[in-house]
Amino acid sequence: MTDKLDSLPTGDQLLAMLAALANPHRLRIVAALSADGRNYVSQLAREVGISRPLLHLHLQKLEEAGLVTSKLELSQDGKALNYFEVAAFAIDLTPTAIVAAVRSLTAHKTDQERE
Repeated sequence: MTDKLDSLPTGDQLLAMLAALANPHRLRIVAALSADGRNYVSQLAREVGISRPLLHLHLQKLEEAGLVTSKLELSQDGKALNYFEVAAFAIDLTPTAIVAAVRSLTAHKTDQERE
């Protein structure tokens, strides 16, 4: 993220991104996709050493946070392969960015903020 206020993530987006990255499996997934480029689920599961169902759960969380993207493609033998890749992102985690993010939070508002 740049220092421009309009390019900072909203509070909800920042929370989703940080929550998604607060798991060692998801950090390994982002690292593997970043280092090796896009990959399909079965191969990525082997590379990071977790089951496909568990990988799907982590990829879903990363995709919801906007950190990875997916694209369904057909292989030459007609199999549907879901490819994932890292989305371009940067998190500018400064006190100023946190102040801006808090102002736009919609989730977990206090009773006083709701009034």
